[in-house]
Amino acid sequence: MNSKPYDVAIIGGGIVGIATAMALTERRSLSLIVLEAESDLAAHQTGHNSGVIHSGLYYKPGSLKARNCVEGREAMYRFCEKFSLPHERCGKVVVATRYAELPALEMLEERGRANGLKGLRRLDREGINRFEPHASGIAGLYVPETGIVDYPAVTRKMAEVAQERGAEICTSARVRGFRSRPGEYVLSTDRGEVICKTLINCAGLQSDRIARMCGVRPGLQIVPFRGEYYELNPRREFLVKNLIYPVPDTRFPFLGVHFTRMVHGGVEIGPNAVLAFRREGYKLLQIHPRDMVQYGLYPGFWRMALKYWRMGTGEFYRSLSKPAFVRAMQRLIPAVRAEDVHRSGAGVRAQALEPNGQLVDDFRIIQSERMVHVLNAPSPAATASISIGRTIADMAMQIL
Repeated sequence: MNSKPYDVAIIGGGIVGIATAMALTERRSLSLIVLEAESDLAAHQTGHNSGVIHSGLYYKPGSLKARNCVEGREAMYRFCEKFSLPHERCGKVVVATRYAELPALEMLEERGRANGLKGLRRLDREGINRFEPHASGIAGLYVPETGIVDYPAVTRKMAEVAQERGAEICTSARVRGFRSRPGEYVLSTDRGEVICKTLINCAGLQSDRIARMCGVRPGLQIVPFRGEYYELNPRREFLVKNLIYPVPDTRFPFLGVHFTRMVHGGVEIGPNAVLAFRREGYKLLQIHPRDMVQYGLYPGFWRMALKYWRMGTGEFYRSLSKPAFVRAMQRLIPAVRAEDVHRSGAGVRAQALEPNGQLVDDFRIIQSERMVHVLNAPSPAATASISIGRTIADMAMQIL
């Protein structure tokens, strides 16, 4: 490690951390290091999501999610085009399968138009089938600005760009300790000590812990939700042309089980949203006692559990039962059968939870003395990463 202080140290080598490094090195010449705990970049949320470039349809107008998603979507398309990265602006269909979902579908259309989406189109039954012949619904919404991409490939290219401008990227460098000295911070990592003048926390699933380590009270706790996927067998991929989504439950920041054609081929189905028993708990039986104790001691967890226990129980049942998961698929495509799908991978969403039991719905970024902490950046953070990186860089420039 450099014995001289870096101007900036970024904790976290996911797409948000790397996009922030790229944005900072674009602004001025400075010494910058990215510290990633794992042996590869994009090892967690970035590398385990469904690879969708979101349009900005779902998010409350004026929110950080809405502003950054809409701006970041177009920036992502331009970045992929510039560097010839695999991507496609393929569009998606949001499908209402019950009359009770029609008001929420109307709200989505209103939000989409308020957020500046172009080409939105309301669909009847026949209209749905023009885009997705095997989908079933009573009404729908066509969203042409949605796309698909390979986010790990995007992250690696962003890292190359940042490195060409002088940034250092250090993997297998988990941050273990922090101390403050006049005008600088000292980080203890698996690769030695790192001294920096300014610290940016983009640690995702560990972001609240990093904030507390740095003496900052985040006012929330990260609760991990595992999202599990199935994949269509190749001979049945004809059932899906592009992307098919349900109308989401507006009480939750999750979009429901949907069908996604992937940029390298194949069709993925999911995710559900199951409480994980460890922060990197990609499988049901991966349990971490420290994480479980933190749930038990956090009042917000029990308030959330009491409020949403019925939905949580249903999600666990669907996690354990393939027939139950298939029934969720059949709401959108009745022709899907259990023998048409097989279990695929899983991701873990770093969802911030307030002490009152409310799931944080917007991005949460706070600033303290010579530090910026990104405390809630789940979906659509990958879509919005270039825009979020610029926002964080702007905040950091004020304290550099």
